[in-house]
Amino acid sequence: MPQPPQLIDPFARAITYLRVSVTDRCDLRCFYCMSEHMTFLPKKELLTLEELDRLCSAFVSMGVQKLRITGGEPLVRKGIMNFFDAMSRHLATGALKELTLTTNATQLAKFAQPLWDSGVRRVNVSLDTLDEANFADITRWGKFQQVMDGIDAADKVGMKVKINAVALKGTNDHEVHNMVRWCGERGFDLTFIEVMPMGDMGELDRLDQYWSLKDVRKTLEQEWTLSDIPLNTGGPATYVQVAETGGRIGFITPLTHNFCESCNRVRLTCTGQLYMCLGQEDDADLRQVLRTNPDDDRPLYQAIENAIARKPKGHDFDYSRQTVVGQVSRHMSHTGG
Repeated sequence: MPQPPQLIDPFARAITYLRVSVTDRCDLRCFYCMSEHMTFLPKKELLTLEELDRLCSAFVSMGVQKLRITGGEPLVRKGIMNFFDAMSRHLATGALKELTLTTNATQLAKFAQPLWDSGVRRVNVSLDTLDEANFADITRWGKFQQVMDGIDAADKVGMKVKINAVALKGTNDHEVHNMVRWCGERGFDLTFIEVMPMGDMGELDRLDQYWSLKDVRKTLEQEWTLSDIPLNTGGPATYVQVAETGGRIGFITPLTHNFCESCNRVRLTCTGQLYMCLGQEDDADLRQVLRTNPDDDRPLYQAIENAIARKPKGHDFDYSRQTVVGQVSRHMSHTGG
């Protein structure tokens, strides 16, 4: 078979980063992410682990060098370590430079060592509060100590831990200094993320939750000395150094700053839909291509190449006029966090 084409979008950006949702299911119900009584996808609609392997391997052969596994909560997917172990072969050949995941850490105490053994060296933990009662309110039924145990396990095996916190006005805005202090003490990087208009949240109002990271930074600068640094981890964050702790803080600002110019990533959902942009509805159905051509990857390569040719220059998220412009209907747990 001829060498598959490398992935270059219409704006000459090389696509080297694939984020893959392996399940829409989660063992938490964070109020900004999903409704309390979610209806999850039928299992027959999900890609099998073998299909996920085939798809991710195709992307690696087309130039993807970084693979981030997301969900939902990826570690609740039955047999997920079989997938991580399979992906480790691409690390062994050098084709894949990094295999990592984003998790809520509820299952990390169990999986930290197996993940390390499969080649995972970094993990992003979604954690919006260090207050046990606030954690229960945000997650609706999460157990805070279970998450702390998971973080400790990942740290103990040697993983680099980064904490991702969604900035939520009226919910965790009083905790940002404590989170900077704690992450500094633990040697963890910390990234704040603006809440994004994803999915139907029922009665919740995104504008009530939205806290601009410009204002977050102003709040932090009341207590900490922040210096911009030219760090690039392959994601959309901009970083500052904290003089008092030596730690780093990232800001992911899809709403107050458009980070699209250097976008090198695409997202694959647990049902095989490829989204070329988080903030656009356009997608490509790779599941159908997979299942229609079980023994021939050439149609798959062509479908991926055709999809990348439609990758837009940027997204349309905008809260500036006090309305949620650019909202997309799918839940973040489906697309991948």
